[in-house]
Amino acid sequence: MQEAMFYNKAKGKEAQCYLCAHNCKIALGQFGFCGVRQNIQGVLNTLVYAQVIAANVDPIEKKPLYHFLPGSMSFSIATVGCNFRCGFCQNWQISQVSGQDNAREVYKLMPERIVEEAKKNHCQSISYTYTEPTIFFEYAYDIAKVAKQAGLKNIFVTNGYMSREALETISPYLDAANIDLKSFREKFYVENCKGHLQPVLDSIKLAKKLGVWIEITTLIIPGYNDSVSELSDIAGFIASVGKDIPWHISRFHPDYHFLNQKLTPIETLKKAEDLGKKAGLDHVYLGNVKDVN
Repeated sequence: MQEAMFYNKAKGKEAQCYLCAHNCKIALGQFGFCGVRQNIQGVLNTLVYAQVIAANVDPIEKKPLYHFLPGSMSFSIATVGCNFRCGFCQNWQISQVSGQDNAREVYKLMPERIVEEAKKNHCQSISYTYTEPTIFFEYAYDIAKVAKQAGLKNIFVTNGYMSREALETISPYLDAANIDLKSFREKFYVENCKGHLQPVLDSIKLAKKLGVWIEITTLIIPGYNDSVSELSDIAGFIASVGKDIPWHISRFHPDYHFLNQKLTPIETLKKAEDLGKKAGLDHVYLGNVKDVN
């Protein structure tokens, strides 16, 4: 347990968190929306500092990042928790677990140890991934500073639902990010993620402005975000931020609460690819498919 960053003490012993766009007001003894930040006697604490639920050596292309250190390996870590509630989450077994839940086996790995493991495994970067890195910001931030000194790059694989202050704080140490743009409709974010669209768009634009290399991923779910108008809007937005931003169009497969949902048709992926190219994007990729020819 460690005192959290990005909060103010509000009335009484209430804590106002501004790590992410939820801006939770957390009463004494209660938890934020993420489930891993708790108000203890008026002090907001993170419950997941150095509490690793997953650690793997991955190809950087798995993030996916295709234009940042291609062909290299990235030491990838996560804690439990998330600030979204996506019913289609593919890592729900760890992302939808609260810091209150002691049933999951975690490993205490301090920042210096993470950097040591990355170097030992011949990784050129550390990726904060699998769950939402924003919710274990304090841990990621400390690792990133040590990693930078050791000559390693730092990568966020994120839903983009972070505050401006958080992104600006990590930006001197953050080299690249894959940001999910799950939809271009506010209704989708409210109903399926329990969040909002605009903060994600703001994060994408700010990351680009701050000089963080970004690539964007959209998981296309039949009947939810696959209309031509919406896919055109996504492609157009990305192009407006930077035509050099790679767009990863990912095929949905049934998972978590969306088990009865059908796979994304290949034709839909190809249509999205065409729309991305028409918008002027330099790089459009199809993911979760072996052969689309």
